[in-house]
This record gives sequence, C-alpha cells and structure tokens, in this order.
Amino acid sequence: MTSPRSKSPKPLTPKKDDESFWDKLGTLGRKKRIKEVQEFEQEGKNAIDLPGSPTQFDIPPEDYDLGEGEERSLIERRSYADPKLQHLICLLIDWINDELADQRIIVKSIENDLYDGQILQKLLEKLTGEKLEVPEVSQSEEGQRHKLEVVLGAATHAMGLARWNPQKWSVEAIHSKSLVAILYLLVTLARYFRAPLRLPENVNVETVVVKKQGGKLDYRRVVEEITSSYDEFGMRCERDAFDTLLDHAPDKLQVVKKSLISFVNKHLNKINLEVTDFENQFHDGVYLTLLMGLLEGYFVPLYEFHVTPKDFDQKVYNVSFAFELMQDAGINRPKARPEDIVNLDLKSTLRVLYNLFAKYRHVN
Repeated sequence: MTSPRSKSPKPLTPKKDDESFWDKLGTLGRKKRIKEVQEFEQEGKNAIDLPGSPTQFDIPPEDYDLGEGEERSLIERRSYADPKLQHLICLLIDWINDELADQRIIVKSIENDLYDGQILQKLLEKLTGEKLEVPEVSQSEEGQRHKLEVVLGAATHAMGLARWNPQKWSVEAIHSKSLVAILYLLVTLARYFRAPLRLPENVNVETVVVKKQGGKLDYRRVVEEITSSYDEFGMRCERDAFDTLLDHAPDKLQVVKKSLISFVNKHLNKINLEVTDFENQFHDGVYLTLLMGLLEGYFVPLYEFHVTPKDFDQKVYNVSFAFELMQDAGINRPKARPEDIVNLDLKSTLRVLYNLFAKYRHVN
C-alpha cells in the first residue's frame, strides 16, 4: 500500500507580528501620502470640473500639486474652442512663421514651441535687428528661465514699456505654458512692431484660476481680454486727419502745429513757460500736466509728479498722470499710450494736444 503523497510545502510568509516597528511606520507613512494625493487630486477636480465649467482638457494629477500660495490659470474648454480665439492663434502662428521663414523655424503650437524662450529670442532679434546675448540652446529649466528673463526684459525695453507698470506676462507664466500670457505678449509685440495683421476684435478668454490657500484649493473665474475694439489700436487700424496731413500735406501740418503751439503758449505763458520745440517739449509729461491745471483753473501740487524726470519710467508716470487729469475733466482717454508720447511719436502728441484745443480753445 502506497503512502499518501505529501502536499507541496507552502511558502513561508512572515507573520504580521514579525514586522518591525520601522516597517509599520514606513507603511503608514506611504499610505498617508497616497491618501493625501488622492484627496488633493479629487479636491482639484471638484473645484474645476463643476457644472458649467468644463475644462480645456483632462488635467493630469500633478497639475493639482500646488505649493502653498501657488496658483494656476486654466482655460475653459468652451472658451478655448471659441472661433475668434482660434483665429487669433492661427494669425499669430502664421506671422511668426513668416518672420522666421529664412531661419527655417516652424511654429505649430504656441504653448509648446514658445515656452522655453528659444523662438521668442529669434522673433525679437528679427523684429529689433539686435542680437541678444544669451546661450542659443538651454536644456535645463534654470537656463530656460534665464533666457526668458533676458528676452522679456529686452522686449519690454524695445517697446518702451515702463518697468513699474506690471505686464500681463511673466517668466513663470510663459515657462509654465500659459496660453493667455503668451497671447498677451505676442499681441503686444504685433501691435508695437506694426505686424501686417488685422487682429480679431474683442477676443476674451474665460479662465479658472486655482490657488492653494491653507492647504485647500480655492478657485475663481476670470475673463481675460486679449484684444479689445480697434479704437485702442489708434493709428495702426484707423487713419485720421493727422495721417493724411503727414502723408500728403506736410505744409498744412506746419500750420496745424503753429496753431497748437499758439494755443498752448497762451496758457503756459501765465507761469512764464513757453513751447518752442513741439516734438520734444511734451514728451516728459511736465508741460502736459501743468497745462491741464491751467486749463481747468487749479494748481497741480509739484509733489504729485516728477518736475524734473530723470528716466523713462518717470516720464511715463508724468504722461499717465496728465491723462488721468484729462479724464477727470471729462475728456476721453487719448488713444495714444503714454509710452508713445515719451517716445516722441509726433501723431500721438498731435492727437493729445488737439483734444485739448477742441475743448479749451475758447478759454482765456
């Protein structure tokens, strides 16, 4: 009689009691971290994926892993699909590709192709005709951010934008592939360098801004105005009498300038000031500010503006302050930007002074 076959030996498994204290501690720590990530991910999805707030795309969980105080802006899906926004994106991509065609650079995606600063550097160099002193290729994130900082600083300087006036873009926003920030930058570049584009009007982008505060995600909806009506484009998109004078009747332009100078001096002479150089004496905003006080019959305290501006920013501040005084007096804000006046743009200066002449020509 054969003896029964012995059963296969069972693998030895350590008993739970055999786990060391450190093993238990490590296991608990891992479970806690996994639970925190899952809760954080779900909280982010709940904050964004609400009824009526569809997102542009499925957001990976790591995008919810924000540091305390950090925020992230996400475009809603229905806004991203807006035909006007898509048309604007296509126009800007075509413009960049046309500008950089001789360098065999082809942009397909604004977010993915421009975030590291490489193509932005090439575009700015082409628009300004000046070489930027930055490494050609930067693989590390630190190197890319440094390149972006140099490129954005050069762009701000080239366009005559004041450093104290915050812009709609930043190194961090562009490097994190923020479509809104990149669009703001490209539209501003296209406007300033007179790109041969007719940008669509009133392109608005609905975004959800998520911010971590106190360990929780807060969110708010923000509508970003990428372009507005063509009034803001002034001489780029609307030709007026001053364009005609400059192009076809420069002799009559001199007559207009003399009339405006006579009007200005009639009032500035009251405080022993006189304009003799039309192109240069208004660019720092001092005469504009004093003139507004004379026309409205009040004294502008000298501490309210820079009487002797020493740099570009102080001049822009003065002109902006003069524009505010004009608005307070019921005059529509000039189409020209303060930076245009400071940069000695003749048509911008003519427009501003003519607005004053039209309102106050009968004032003694």
